[in-house]
Amino acid sequence: MSEQESTPARVEMISLDAEDSKLVTLARGARSRTGAAEGAAVRDETGRTYAACTVALPSLRLTALQAAVAAAVASGAASLEAAAVVTDAEQAPDAGLTAVAELGGVGTPVYLAALDGTVVSVVGAVISA
Repeated sequence: MSEQESTPARVEMISLDAEDSKLVTLARGARSRTGAAEGAAVRDETGRTYAACTVALPSLRLTALQAAVAAAVASGAASLEAAAVVTDAEQAPDAGLTAVAELGGVGTPVYLAALDGTVVSVVGAVISA
């Protein structure tokens, strides 16, 4: 085996503060309670958190991030500080990132975590065309 093959790949860990870790925990819980494809959580400008999962009804389809943003808006949130989504996908759906950007502003951090809660990336929310 070559040296390149025997050297384990370096994985850079993304460290989160306690409030952002809570978002990942809430997103995992929302997903696991229902067995949905995704779970998400958002934190508003006052520190309140909202968690949701993917909605896949014949008459209504929402990403987990869209559902969490909708819950925040329905509760009176004026802005978002951060969001997290737990999924086995390689990236958060554009529609969810757009919903976060529309309420929190472009660049609001969105933590993407694997099903085990390991944060694999952080992106700034964007409004997709």
